[in-house]
Amino acid sequence: MINDQQQLLTVTEFKPKNRRIMGVGGPEDGDDGDNKEEDIKWPPWLRPLLKTSFFVHCKLHADAHKSECNMYCLDCVNGALCSLCLSFHEHHRAIQIRRSSYHDVIRVNEIQKYMDITGVQTYIINSARIVFLNQRPQPRPGKGVTNTCLVCHRTLLDSFTFCSLACKVNGTSKNFDQKRKMCKEMDDAESLNGTFKSKIQSFTPSTPPPTTVSSYRTAKRRKGIPHRSPMGSGLLLQY
Repeated sequence: MINDQQQLLTVTEFKPKNRRIMGVGGPEDGDDGDNKEEDIKWPPWLRPLLKTSFFVHCKLHADAHKSECNMYCLDCVNGALCSLCLSFHEHHRAIQIRRSSYHDVIRVNEIQKYMDITGVQTYIINSARIVFLNQRPQPRPGKGVTNTCLVCHRTLLDSFTFCSLACKVNGTSKNFDQKRKMCKEMDDAESLNGTFKSKIQSFTPSTPPPTTVSSYRTAKRRKGIPHRSPMGSGLLLQY
């Protein structure tokens, strides 16, 4: 009886291989830890925010007058919200997205409460300072440009490094640094290869100029002005 009771009281410990399934947040199989470090570096709502499409009509309040989705809840991270949806997110951290030249922007006094925006260029629109959410690449930088975005190469003021929040996220990642180093090494190799080719071409002998004798012979063979025979005019043919 005692052994039976001990067997009933024995608790088997379950250790899952993937802790993410149990909601603990452990690394997945094959995760080297780089992605985890990147996630810790930025707030968990930032990447979903940058991928969200705003200024669409709300599906829950389609018949309402103000059904445009320009709000976002940082605590729920469940997509764009309209002003009527905010009643379900009371006491949550909500931010408002605005539009400028068909691009999503947010006011600096709202976003800087929740993340560091150092290095991102700010603009003043309607007397309010704003930052852009996503990159806006230029087809060609203007003449005399001295500073551009580190990621999309958009023209910036000298005191800034990125043109948007998305460019800062991408430009400060380890993968971007590695790709940038590889591109720099490739550019250096191409420049060295071009310098080597130019040196080889400089040692190639050029075609020698024509000598004085050959030029004199060429000038001597030149034909002069043709003259008519003096007897040609008095020649008569008799039949």
